[in-house]
Amino acid sequence: MKLSKRKRAPVVGLDIEAGTVAAVEVTHNGSAKLGRTGIAPLPPGTMKDGEIVDGGVLSETLKEFFAELKLPREVRVGVANQRVVVRTLRLPNIESESELESAIRFQAQDHIPMPLERAVLDFRVIARKVGEGGGQMDVVVAAARREMVDSLVDALRRAGLKPVGIDVAAFGMIRALDGDIAGTSAGHEAAQGVAAAEAGDPRPENGNGARGPVRLYCNLGDVTNLAVAIDGNCLFTRVAPFGIEGVAQRLAERRGLTLEHAREWLAHVGLERPVSAIEGDPKTVAAARDVLTDGVSKLVDELRLSLDFYGAQEGSLAVEEIVAGGPGIAIEGLGARLQEGLGQTFRIGLPTALAHLDDQSAARLTLSYGLGLED
Repeated sequence: MKLSKRKRAPVVGLDIEAGTVAAVEVTHNGSAKLGRTGIAPLPPGTMKDGEIVDGGVLSETLKEFFAELKLPREVRVGVANQRVVVRTLRLPNIESESELESAIRFQAQDHIPMPLERAVLDFRVIARKVGEGGGQMDVVVAAARREMVDSLVDALRRAGLKPVGIDVAAFGMIRALDGDIAGTSAGHEAAQGVAAAEAGDPRPENGNGARGPVRLYCNLGDVTNLAVAIDGNCLFTRVAPFGIEGVAQRLAERRGLTLEHAREWLAHVGLERPVSAIEGDPKTVAAARDVLTDGVSKLVDELRLSLDFYGAQEGSLAVEEIVAGGPGIAIEGLGARLQEGLGQTFRIGLPTALAHLDDQSAARLTLSYGLGLED
């Protein structure tokens, strides 16, 4: 969903989590060019479950952060919380933009669990099929509570920033990871599929007229942001309140640590090396491994629940692989444990553009980078 369709360059992709804010400057000159990047701590209690708790603190933090890094003021920020809903609707082919919007609003009443008069609504046509009676079209519809969007925009403007786009965070995640994981751009991948079909490739289309794999993307941050996509098009999203920040919070409470120190201990201990071989206070090392092991179990449950929920949707396609990004992937052994628990192909996603950074920074900046990319 956008506040403006006007394209501007450079723009800063901005991701706000409970513990940190992350920014990536992206310039569009025919292709995306990475500029300045930064990560700054956010005072505890400023955000919770992807929503603003203290807008004043957030504004001051952003104002100082952008001034220190001398970042451009135009931002595209992502939202990922329980007040954002994405659904895929199947409609008869409609060419008129005004008629399409009316049809979507009428259908959305039965699929979007919020009063539409109190929501910001945006949509995109992702597939058209020609057939009897004019054919059908698939439309991705995103809706967000207006008061949530308004509070975010207000905090950004008080920080002296100019929001040129409010995006569903899952869309940014897909943009950041899709091309790199596939080894090619989504558009090129689709073109290859068409060419293969013309050459006699026996692979069936997967139901949306596309031929790329169906992937579950997950951003492991303070919340677990999930999206099912094909050829770069989002079909389904879900935000699970439990995430890596909850694991750090549990360790902080058990060992009397600050959240920042708890996060550092999680990264230090990981899930691969024997506890006896890890340097540091033995009780804290053991506690970190304990909460990580329990956290992985909960993450597996959340991912399974999301897969089941998506699978129950009408017209859903079988997920072929899982791609994970975000701060959680910097924890050693986390990806392997998730793959073991889910029994599906599991990949770690890091954009090539961020490959020059250390793994922790690149993981945290992945979502911001995707938000800064053009649609």
